[in-house]
Amino acid sequence: MPAHAPLTARALLLDMDGTLVNSDAVVERCWRHWAAEQGLDGDSVIKVVHGRQGYATMAVLLPERPMEENLADNRRMLEWETSDLDGVVPVPGAPAFLASLVGLPYALVTSADEGLARARMGAAGLPMPSVRVTAECVGASKPDPEGFLKGAAELGIEPADCVVFEDSEAGIAAGRAAGMRVVGVGPRAAAHAPDAHVRDLEQVRVEALPAGALRLRFTD
Repeated sequence: MPAHAPLTARALLLDMDGTLVNSDAVVERCWRHWAAEQGLDGDSVIKVVHGRQGYATMAVLLPERPMEENLADNRRMLEWETSDLDGVVPVPGAPAFLASLVGLPYALVTSADEGLARARMGAAGLPMPSVRVTAECVGASKPDPEGFLKGAAELGIEPADCVVFEDSEAGIAAGRAAGMRVVGVGPRAAAHAPDAHVRDLEQVRVEALPAGALRLRFTD
């Protein structure tokens, strides 16, 4: 497949899980454990967990369940995930990609809370971005665009001038709803027609342009 045409932007907004950090192993362990507690099929649960905050996933899976129970289980899930870092590694190309963003406007926008984000970025050996929007910062989970809009506002950049990097259906939908272009990362993203798609971050090059802009180039 030929490389995508370059994209020009003024800021990048980066998801974490599946985009910068491969945490699939621990996500699957924790959610299969929760699914077994609820008497749900683990394979069916895994299909919908990526991209959302835990309570929002639980609301999709158990729509009649009181939200208070989902929020309580969400707290348990965060404890499990924060303490289980076995198999958490960087997505290929992530260290060099983040290094190339030093001095450029970018932010982390993740459904993880601050503690989980720090734990997983640390386990993957990746630097924590100085600007970040974590679960505590928003009132609604992806696919709501709130997180990406807050990230753009923190950077002082108009949404249309931002490019989102995402791996999940919910995340791609959130980026689109925010009026942003989306680069899909990894196999999950390919099915949701992002503006550009890459296997991993080894296929992305970032070039600083005059007047604070940046250009994204994509390689085969």
